[in-house]
Parts: sequence; structure tokens; C-alpha cells
Amino acid sequence: IAKDTLKVKKVAILRDVKHDYSVGLAEYFTQTFTKNGGTIVVDQSYSAGDMDFKSQLTAIRAEKPEAIYVPGYYTEVGLIARQAKELGLNVPLMGGDGWDSPKLTEIGGKAIEGSYFSNHYSPEDKSPLVQKFIAEYKAKFGSIPNSLAAMGYDAAKVLADAMTRAPDLKSTSIKAAIATTKNFPGVTGSITLNEHRNPVKSAVVLKVASDGYKYQTTVNP
Repeated sequence: IAKDTLKVKKVAILRDVKHDYSVGLAEYFTQTFTKNGGTIVVDQSYSAGDMDFKSQLTAIRAEKPEAIYVPGYYTEVGLIARQAKELGLNVPLMGGDGWDSPKLTEIGGKAIEGSYFSNHYSPEDKSPLVQKFIAEYKAKFGSIPNSLAAMGYDAAKVLADAMTRAPDLKSTSIKAAIATTKNFPGVTGSITLNEHRNPVKSAVVLKVASDGYKYQTTVNP
């Protein structure tokens, strides 16, 4: 997001120290961003459940970043966006899939618009596979599926595929078949499991707008 979409070189980090998810993303972002020539001008932290972020944001403002990486969850991110605007920090926020909720814009309002986050899929994807999944989900649940629903769907499909490839339905056989999954066509992308049994697949970058999350680009592994 920072390098290819926003073209920024100076970024501040505001991480949630109570969640390994946020800490891990912050560390990975730091390694990747600095490796590609970027600079982390300041690294601040908060704890999940906090409501006041003005002290951290004031410290960040002093370093004049071009963007702020906030790899947390939508509850705090929305508040951070509002308080950043109140302090005159008019730079985009960036984050990950923890932002993916309608509550993000309910909490953040116009302050979160113009910010970016990476996610597992976009409902704007015109792929027949994606659009069929969305249509069937909406028919059953009355709403557009978020990324967690898409990943749950893909996980079930990967399991079903492995069961058809396994020599029998013993748990050990199915487990081994899942581990050999390669280029499985999922809603969230083409899925291949690596040697650590982690899925290797593409991600999308979405921009927060007044009328939803708008697809910007796809990042391939």
C-alpha cells in the first residue's frame, strides 16, 4: 500500500501491543517497508480497549509522517482516525484485514475516508466464482459477505477438495491431502499451501470511501 499505491517514504506506526496480530503485522511492515527504501519515523503503541490516542498521535504529528500504519481492529482504528483529524493529522491511515467491518465507517465517519487497508478479497471482483458466492450468500443471509465469510467458504471448499483426493477419509489422509493443495481456485484467490501449511495467495488493497470499500489493486505473493 505504502510503496505502490501511496508512493510515501516516511511512515509512522501505531500498533496494538495486546494483540500478536497487530504486533506481527507492524514488524513485517517495518521489515518490508525499510527494505524497499522507506523510513519509519516513529513507532507508537496502544492497548486494545483504549479510547484516547491523542498522546500517541501528538508524538506522531511531530515527526511529520506521510501516512500512519495502524494494524489494529476497526473499533480502535475508527477512533484513531477521528482523533488524528482533530489534531490536524491529515494523512491517510493504512491497515490490514482487522479493519474489515461496517463498524469501521460508523465509528470513524468521514475521518477514515481516504485511508487504505489490505484484505482477502473484494466484492467488486467480477470473477464469476466471486460473484456466484456473493449472490448465494446474499440470498441466504441478506448481506454482502466480508472477508471472514469468504475465507470460511474457501476453507470448506479446500477441505472438500482434499477429501476427494485422499485415498480414504481417515483424518491423517485428509490432513496429508490438504497439505498438498496447489492452485486451488478460491474466492480469495488461487490457494497453495506452503511447507508450513500456510496459504500462499494474493491480497487486495481497498480504499475507504463514503460509499464503501473500493478496490485499488491486487498484490500477488
